[in-house]
Amino acid sequence: MTAIDKKMHGRAGKRENRQKLSRGDIAFNIVNYTVFILITLACIFPFYYLLINTISDNEMVRLGKIQLLPQGIHLENYVQVLKIPGILDALFVSVARTVLGTLWTVGGCAFLGYLVTKKEMWLRKLWYRLIIITMYFSAGLIPWYMNLRMLGFLDNFWVYVIPGLVSPYNVILVKTFIEALPPSLEESATLDGAGYTRVFFSIIMPLITPILATLCIFSAVGQWNSFTDTMMLMPSGKFYTLQFLLYKYQNEASSLAALVRNTQDASALANVATKQTALSVRMTVAMVVTIPILLVYPFFQRYFVKGIMIGAVKG
Repeated sequence: MTAIDKKMHGRAGKRENRQKLSRGDIAFNIVNYTVFILITLACIFPFYYLLINTISDNEMVRLGKIQLLPQGIHLENYVQVLKIPGILDALFVSVARTVLGTLWTVGGCAFLGYLVTKKEMWLRKLWYRLIIITMYFSAGLIPWYMNLRMLGFLDNFWVYVIPGLVSPYNVILVKTFIEALPPSLEESATLDGAGYTRVFFSIIMPLITPILATLCIFSAVGQWNSFTDTMMLMPSGKFYTLQFLLYKYQNEASSLAALVRNTQDASALANVATKQTALSVRMTVAMVVTIPILLVYPFFQRYFVKGIMIGAVKG
C-alpha cells in the first residue's frame, strides 16, 4: 500500500467514525464541551478580573466601572507596590522557601515511600503505620508551637523546610506508584551489586517522574500559599513571606495606600488615574503573589494527571 493509499484509507476511517456518532452522542458532546468551557471560564475569570483592575484607571476601578475590558491602561500600580518596604525581601524568602521546601519534601517522601516497600526493612509495618496515623491524629496547635519553639525554630528560616520533610499523603502516593513497577527492574540492579541508595537514584527515580512532579505541585503550592506559620513563628519579622505581607496589607490597605502615595512624585500624585487607593493596593499585591505560582503550574501539568491517577487502574 502506497503512502497516498494509506492517507486516503485514514481519511475514510475518520469519516466512518464521524458517521457512527448518533444524535444522542452529538448532543452529549455539545453539552459536555459547553459545561467544561463554562467551568473553565469561571475558573479563569477571577484572575482576569483581578488583572484588568490592576492595570486600569484607579479612579474608575474605585467607582466599579471596570467589568470586562481594561480602561486607561497603566503599570504604575506594579511599579509602586514593588517599592513597598520589605516586599522584595519577602519575595526572596517566599521563593527560597518554596524551592527548598519542595526539594526537601519531595526527596524525603520519595525515599521514605521507597523504603516502606522493602519487606526486609526493620519493623516496616510499624513505621508505616506510625506515619499514616499522623494523618488522623494531631497534638494540636499549641503543642505544635511549643515543640518548634523548644527546638529553636522561632525566627529561623528552616522552620519553613524541616517540619514538612515528611508528608504521610505523599508517602502513600510514592509507595503506591513504586509497587506498580515491575520488580525485575530492581532485582537486576541488585544482582549487579547495587545498594538501596544506588537503586533508588539510578533505577527508581527516573521511573517515578510523574508522581514526583505531582508531589512538586502539591508541595510548591502549599509552601507558596502558607502564611499562618509565618504569623506564629516569626515574631521579629525577620523572615516574612509574601503571602503574610499580603495578609497584612489586606488588613491595612488604607494606610499602605497612603504610604505608597507618599513615595510617589508630585506628577504621579497629580494624575488621578494612577493615584494609589486601598483597592488598587489590595488587588495589585494579590496579583503579584498569584502570578509566580500560575507560571510554574503549566510546566508540571502534563505529569500531574498521570501521577495523581496512579493506583486507580492496575494490571
